[in-house]
Amino acid sequence: MISAQDWVDTELLWDYQQMHHTPRPCSVAIGLGSHDLGVADATVDLYRRGMAPLLVFTGATSPTTRERMPRGEAVHYQERAIELGVPASAVMVEPRARNTGENILFSRDLLTEAGIDVASILLVSKPYEERRAHATARKLWPEVEIISASRPMTLRDYIDSIGDARLVIDMLVGAQQRLLIYPEQGFMISQQTPIAVRDAYERLSQNGYASRLLRDDQGEPRKPTT
Repeated sequence: MISAQDWVDTELLWDYQQMHHTPRPCSVAIGLGSHDLGVADATVDLYRRGMAPLLVFTGATSPTTRERMPRGEAVHYQERAIELGVPASAVMVEPRARNTGENILFSRDLLTEAGIDVASILLVSKPYEERRAHATARKLWPEVEIISASRPMTLRDYIDSIGDARLVIDMLVGAQQRLLIYPEQGFMISQQTPIAVRDAYERLSQNGYASRLLRDDQGEPRKPTT
């Protein structure tokens, strides 16, 4: 049973995880691979609106995508984009990345090797991973401007698309933990977390929404050292 307070806390995390940027024309749109083909759809929508002349899809496979996307996340995204009418010449594929940092670094290398000048990026992710993706890109590719984007939808709409409310809350809690612990590991820039958001995260993790939490050697959820 998901309590009323749990829903309030989940909405706080959902809102904080999104950057609330307004899309504008950029050098390229990069769609980060995942289980969610909605990322490809959102990237295609930006292309149709004239926000980017070129799309890059990045991602190999993971335990959660191996069966659904056996040819790799980026390849399935590419196929989806072409199916939706994007010309193949406007789509590049980076098929090796297995985490967000590699998504950024390998996409950067792919574009550099192709001789494409990049001043700004539309970084397209799942709605609840906008902030993580943005913070990672700011750390690893600081010389370009990063505009975050995702498929516009409410928390309830996203839960309906996944079909499992508890899983979505677990994913939000896991995403928030990474925002807290990854900066000191050098994976992303540090960000100020509002007290209300941190409190919501603590309550939800203590209430058992913990399947996506990273744990230490003793099996306890990892915490920032400062």
